[in-house]
Amino acid sequence: MKKAKQFIAAAVSVLLAASVVSCGSGGQNEKTDKLDTATREELAKIAAKDERLTGELENKTIKWMANWGFSTEKDTNYVVFQERYGGRIEPVIIDWEVRYDKLATAINGDEGIDFFPAGDTDAFPKGAIKSMFVPVDDYIDFDSELWIDVKDDNDMFLWNGKHYVICTDLSGANTAVFYNRKTIDEYGLEDPAELFAKGEWTWDTFKKLLDDFVDPENGLYGIDGYWTEAALSMTTGVPYVGLENGKLVNNLKNPAVERVQNFMTELHDDGCVLNKELFDWNEKPNFIGEGKELFYPCGLWAAYKPAEEWKKTFGEDMFFVPMPKDPKADKYYIPATVEGFMMVSGCKNPEGVAKFADCKRAVMLNESLRNIGEDMMIKTYGWTPEMVAMRDKMTEMANENPVFDYYIGVSKDVTSILDSAETGIRGSLQAGTPWSETVGACYDVVDALIGDANNGKS
Repeated sequence: MKKAKQFIAAAVSVLLAASVVSCGSGGQNEKTDKLDTATREELAKIAAKDERLTGELENKTIKWMANWGFSTEKDTNYVVFQERYGGRIEPVIIDWEVRYDKLATAINGDEGIDFFPAGDTDAFPKGAIKSMFVPVDDYIDFDSELWIDVKDDNDMFLWNGKHYVICTDLSGANTAVFYNRKTIDEYGLEDPAELFAKGEWTWDTFKKLLDDFVDPENGLYGIDGYWTEAALSMTTGVPYVGLENGKLVNNLKNPAVERVQNFMTELHDDGCVLNKELFDWNEKPNFIGEGKELFYPCGLWAAYKPAEEWKKTFGEDMFFVPMPKDPKADKYYIPATVEGFMMVSGCKNPEGVAKFADCKRAVMLNESLRNIGEDMMIKTYGWTPEMVAMRDKMTEMANENPVFDYYIGVSKDVTSILDSAETGIRGSLQAGTPWSETVGACYDVVDALIGDANNGKS
């Protein structure tokens, strides 16, 4: 059952990613979206026949707050929600940077926001501690046929014995290593995808490719982006801040954390990292397409856009692989992403949110929808079957050995300390700061803040 979930969820996650729209769009979410009529009719038939989708909804509108909205043109889950329950999602689109401020204002003003995204991984557990979100156990039966195969996933997000995250599935889309195959070929390097297929894509081969390519004096740069540090760290299988038995755990002194930080210091010292100071601290992903940069670790969302857009950045021959394996880890770990929601304190329609989540699960469990998902990915984003297969493999890996880091979900103070090149996890890669120096300066204060969170303070 678990394997089936991994296989199907990978395909359906295409549709979920495709639903993202820009902050300024206001969100498309009515039947007027240009969804192919035959596809809508097919989804309606599936929904009508699925005995797992039970009951009806009296209140058919659920209110969503995020920096993106749902589109029936691209989101099969929303179409099933419409067709089976007559459901409608009312979007409240806000800027990403102020989403928690806006949410707090909405809660205090009793605006009836029903649900909020969990995928940024910064909502839990601090949102539970601050009572911004409520437990979902009264509305989701995690022992039911729809939910039993993701029960363990949901149990990873228990707080005070309650489920606060509606985790519909786990994805491997958190971070991929983007690169340009034309660049690899021109410089006589071995393709990371071929190394991955042979089981040889590790920190060591990752570093060797960088050593063979990087030449800043001639405008050839190595690693770029701000996703590398956290993603590379999670390949050890040990998060900076973990969650065990419902309590946060400080792993900053764990030997695996020290090992990856020392590796990142080595990458910095050997010139493998693009010096952002040369470019006003801006990322330069377009250097991948221009053949001036080797690797750009980033979420797969960077390629969830029309082909002409991602090709403009990454080049015609863009490809991606998972983060490289830690050669000393017991398993091949990559960062996982939660696909799911949080129920907001003061929500007016928790039953509606639960039914929408049920629809999402039902779509995932229907294997016949896999081809729809792949066809939409190829048609909408110009992906090749090879890209779809790699994305599916990454999701399979994330499900087999899920790793989450809760350091951005504890409190604003913990995030500001650890997500920093001066005081936290970015110092080794960005500035070459020895980890012993960093951990010596921040361990005690982070430990105290984690203790406060475990005691219900945030």
